[in-house]
Amino acid sequence: MDARPALTQNDYSPIAAPELGTWSPALSVSVVIPAHGGQDRLDLTLAALAAQTYPDHLMEILVVDDGSEPPIRLPEIRPANTRVVRVRDGWGISNAVNTGAKAADGEIIQRLDADMVACREHIEALARWHHVTDYLVTIGMKKFVDAPPVTPRQVFRAGHLGELFDLAGAVSSSTEATIAKTDGLRKSRNPYHVCTGPTFALPREVFHAVGGLDPNVARGEDTEFSYRLAMHGVVFVPDMDAQAVHLGLPAQHRDRERAVRAVEPYLAHRIPLRRDLRKDRGRRWLVPYVEIVLDVTDTSESVVRQAVAAALDGKLQDVVVTLVGPWSRLGSGRRSVLSDPCFELRLMRDLFAHDDRVRLIDEAAPTPAPTPFRYRGPVDVPLHRATLERMIESVQKDLTGVLIVDLPDGRTARLERTSALGRAVLLADPGTADVDDLIATTHGVRHEPPDRYWPAPAPAQPDPVTIPAPAAAPVTVPVPENTVPQENTVPQENRVPPENTLLRRLKSALRPN
Repeated sequence: MDARPALTQNDYSPIAAPELGTWSPALSVSVVIPAHGGQDRLDLTLAALAAQTYPDHLMEILVVDDGSEPPIRLPEIRPANTRVVRVRDGWGISNAVNTGAKAADGEIIQRLDADMVACREHIEALARWHHVTDYLVTIGMKKFVDAPPVTPRQVFRAGHLGELFDLAGAVSSSTEATIAKTDGLRKSRNPYHVCTGPTFALPREVFHAVGGLDPNVARGEDTEFSYRLAMHGVVFVPDMDAQAVHLGLPAQHRDRERAVRAVEPYLAHRIPLRRDLRKDRGRRWLVPYVEIVLDVTDTSESVVRQAVAAALDGKLQDVVVTLVGPWSRLGSGRRSVLSDPCFELRLMRDLFAHDDRVRLIDEAAPTPAPTPFRYRGPVDVPLHRATLERMIESVQKDLTGVLIVDLPDGRTARLERTSALGRAVLLADPGTADVDDLIATTHGVRHEPPDRYWPAPAPAQPDPVTIPAPAAAPVTVPVPENTVPQENTVPQENRVPPENTLLRRLKSALRPN
């Protein structure tokens, strides 16, 4: 088995999972269930897990009690390896899931809500893909139903969900329509969007690599977590065999207006790809849209100042500038200020130290995650105001992984897609693979000339030409004797000299002699 095949975008067609019931699982699974009250529904959730087709010795259930009063208890019908983990610090779903994941022993983390009833094959269906390769996130299906009067014993004995619930009258998740439209997410531009529900599975190492769920996100925590997974380079795989029902309607059906408003600030600050949420002019956001990386080693302060000014003054303002240089060499001890050998570097540090849009680091990270794009180019080639905007517009047309602009002097400037970089890091053997070669396979690498991204300045317009009116020759009008001169009866402001209009001036200028 090729443990990490180079899959293109989110197209997982080259790999295939084994048929349910025809294979022998080997990986252990930890099912993490955050719970705050709701003991009756939790009992149904655990009864369904007790009837799973996945082997008992490879499955553990962690019910994370998030401050329930009375405390959660384990019912009679439950999987063999089930335990309660009490939350000691913090609160909320994200914090509870992280608490369970830290206590988990399984190689796969399966997230499940405490008010869901999963079909018997649910865990097996999602876990089988992780036996094929190890950078997938598998997504289960769910429908919303009103909770009928069923018992844990009935749930445990049921062969399929249709014996317990009216599936024909159930409310389908909106994600299922998206999955169908995008060929099972194979053609999805942003597959992380559908990983919003309370049933998905992923390798434990991947869970911790992206930092788990954000405990500061009170609404939309699964979407924000899935976005960071996408930046890490994973592939999202929905499995229609992993069915489940959610007991009760989602919050959007109870109060849609407030549900949408509550989630907006969390996603606006943390998911830069949601451009529709970042329309307020002049705002600063927690996660920028583009990181501009400039190597300033052995560069004068004046060149760097010009480059930073151009970067921050572009049409695209949602950026952060990272200056890479040997900043750690700058000690705090006594020194001669004017003869300091690090004078230029120290001057740059002091110039940008208090600008929150400029970062100073010794070495750029392998990827700028969770920022979705990174620009890298020569520091002495300042960005045009339209450079970044046009580069992103270009790569977003076909989701290209890297756009390389070939500059006239033989150097290059490049825009990198973070999800493509993340995929390359996952696939690369240390010290043996070229990142661009991998990205060319998974997302594509494109070269273009600089004309569109650094447009030539418009030619200067010539100064306007003024054609002076020729002086009118004096005209002598004879006045009869004994005639008293009369005042001009035409008011002064209404008099129009013969050469006072543009047309007459032009005629005068063109008149021979």
